[in-house]
Amino acid sequence: MTKNIFVIGLEEFNLRLLRKVRHAENYAFHGLLDYESVAKNRKCDVNTLLARAYETLDAFPGTIDAIVGYWDFPTILMMPVLRRRYGLNGPTLESVLKCEHKYWARLLQRKALPEIVPSFALVDPFATDAAAKPPLPYPFWIKPVKAHSSILAFRVRNSRDYRAALEATRAGISRFAVNLDQIMQYAEVPPEIASADGWKCIAEGVISAGQQCTLEGYVFEGTPEVYGVVDSIRGPNRSSLERYQYPSTLPKRVQQRMVDAAKLLIAQTGLDNSPFNMEFFWNRRTDRIWVLEVNARISKSHSPLFDKVEGVPHKEVMIDVALGRQPEYPLNLGRFNHAAKFMLRRYGYDDEKVVLSAPDAKAVRAIESRFPSCEITLQVRKGMRLGDVHLKDSYSHELAEIFVGANSQNALMRTIRDIVDELNIEIGDAP
Repeated sequence: MTKNIFVIGLEEFNLRLLRKVRHAENYAFHGLLDYESVAKNRKCDVNTLLARAYETLDAFPGTIDAIVGYWDFPTILMMPVLRRRYGLNGPTLESVLKCEHKYWARLLQRKALPEIVPSFALVDPFATDAAAKPPLPYPFWIKPVKAHSSILAFRVRNSRDYRAALEATRAGISRFAVNLDQIMQYAEVPPEIASADGWKCIAEGVISAGQQCTLEGYVFEGTPEVYGVVDSIRGPNRSSLERYQYPSTLPKRVQQRMVDAAKLLIAQTGLDNSPFNMEFFWNRRTDRIWVLEVNARISKSHSPLFDKVEGVPHKEVMIDVALGRQPEYPLNLGRFNHAAKFMLRRYGYDDEKVVLSAPDAKAVRAIESRFPSCEITLQVRKGMRLGDVHLKDSYSHELAEIFVGANSQNALMRTIRDIVDELNIEIGDAP
């Protein structure tokens, strides 16, 4: 029988990838909540979104076989609530929070593997004496206990940076805090976590220079598995992510140490019947590894990379565990040996700059036809203010996403450079 799979925030790009998984002919993919509501609309709170989802699901005439999603907050924390209501397979909300709530996650990580966890502290950015009492020695990072895409994440070098970070956090944290507080009402959490609500931040010691990567894995019936390692390469500012690349170029022995650590850390959370990804850092000089964060979902950004190298997007893993089936992955059936996602960024942070030149949809499709391995998603259009760009971190604006495959590292980088040249996006002052 056809399985009805509801996908939160379903849009065309990821629907094409979902239809490439094996057995897709046996699945009917249904959108649950629109992409704009879950990924862009800052005014849509979790309780409103859940009510809309209940209305859609209650009215559905067929079976509800799975609810899945690949977007970050709040999607990742709504899925356990929805699955519990409809009796579906998946992890508990508490186990997902143990991965996604940065302070709770750090407490558990320190308990399991303290040697790979940086120093950290809980921060109340609204405390009257917050600026006078830095939580850690400089430099450190400060970010909300739950956010996404490095929004409101600041590298703090001195007291001036700290005051500026606190000011920006107080002005912008409500977009995350309201939703996290609503989600936590559905969970049973210990008192020290209940007090670390959505209006709080975490400060973390800066991890020394090295190479960053992400492990993609899943837990099925209590057993965690890791099936791929993706390199995360930062841009010239050393803060913003500029490229994901698969497979990883890290030494195999280092990858294995990370895999062993990931399995132990996941066990500490109690996460089960769920995909996950876990970010690590390796310092080549000291040979130390550090854990950055854990997410109880696949990375949507990695899905086209796995498709190009393995022959099937790793969305297949997400679907399998949601349906209560042991994944059979990876496959090594892809067209390319290497694949990357390149995030074309404008560094610096001038919201008043304007996009003076950018290709239209027809021009983008023409570029894709000249580079058959690539898919391009523009985040800007001619005449747009940078301040209106949806995807941005504290130090840059994302102009375009470029997915590309190649059979050598040199060919991969050459193709990316050629595509960027053809896009010819220009930023400047308003006319």
